[in-house]
Amino acid sequence: MTRPGRTKDKPPFEPGLIPPPGELLVWRDGRHFDRWQDLPCALCGQPTPMRSHSGEPVHKACAESWITANPVEARLGRFASDLTPKPKSQGQGDHS
Repeated sequence: MTRPGRTKDKPPFEPGLIPPPGELLVWRDGRHFDRWQDLPCALCGQPTPMRSHSGEPVHKACAESWITANPVEARLGRFASDLTPKPKSQGQGDHS
């Protein structure tokens, strides 16, 4: 029996912008981390609790390296940053 609210297959969530080659992904959303299971990274094969927006197991560093090595294919959106939340008040941004 599964507890309410916990599902085995998590639905993908909406990605944001794809960073330019050499830039870092912004993965602040907790849904990128699976605290229950490490799976082999799709790119290097080592275990990782990290997940892309589509649920693909991948280290953030591996995804960033892949974007740099495959800039044309990266535009298709395999790996992307999180959506940027709208600032709550003008002029504050990330600094409160």
